[in-house]
Amino acid sequence: MTGEQVVAMVGWAAKSKLSRLENGRSRPDLADVLDLLDLYEVSGRKRDQLVAIARDAGNTRAWMRAYPVMTPRQRGYAELEAGSNQIMEYGACLVPGLLQTEEYARLRIMSAPRRSADSDAETEVAARIARQGVLTRKVDPPRYEVIIDEYALDDRSGPDHVRAAQFARLASASLLPNVTVRVLRRVAIVGPYYLPYTGFSIYHFADPDDPETVAVETLARELLLSDQESVLRYIQVFDWLRQSALDPDATRAWLNEQAY
Repeated sequence: MTGEQVVAMVGWAAKSKLSRLENGRSRPDLADVLDLLDLYEVSGRKRDQLVAIARDAGNTRAWMRAYPVMTPRQRGYAELEAGSNQIMEYGACLVPGLLQTEEYARLRIMSAPRRSADSDAETEVAARIARQGVLTRKVDPPRYEVIIDEYALDDRSGPDHVRAAQFARLASASLLPNVTVRVLRRVAIVGPYYLPYTGFSIYHFADPDDPETVAVETLARELLLSDQESVLRYIQVFDWLRQSALDPDATRAWLNEQAY
């Protein structure tokens, strides 16, 4: 099987995950090992040995240890985030998950239509907050640049106290050395009067052999793109948004003003 076939059959979100595991650039957790053992039809003593090694290694990521019931959607994003050395996100209508407060995250999750009956909102909130640890991890946290549309923070996004806490959270996060936050004001003109269709995330990996990946969140699932033409188009749009948004200092001042 090719690497792409393996990734597709086990259902991993990041196409580069298999190569990172095989070349020792990422640590596999037990779930990863079990996925591959099942796919490769490994059984008997060899399977038992490999499962024991995976358990004893104790290298399960912190968010997976704490929140084993992470939904596939949350896990997919966590995999992309954990393997990135640079993340660029545009929040068109929502504050991206890596910067949401618990109250804001809970509102977003509870307000989504047709949530499955067995979906635990509090588990989803906890998992989303746990993912945020990637920005403050001690070893090589990714460079994170986010542009948030003012529409994601207006009166429709929640009650005043929820919005005030979210403004404060963004201002605080903007002080991290690896985080850059910009707000796109309503009156800003983007590029040649371009209107962004939706929010998106761009993930860049340290290994040049790992393709950059764009994730576009939809109501039902994520659209993942890694072909160069598509990625370059999203990078161009992000550059337009960056040029049109407030600079980091002006953004922080605006956020602090809104928080109070």
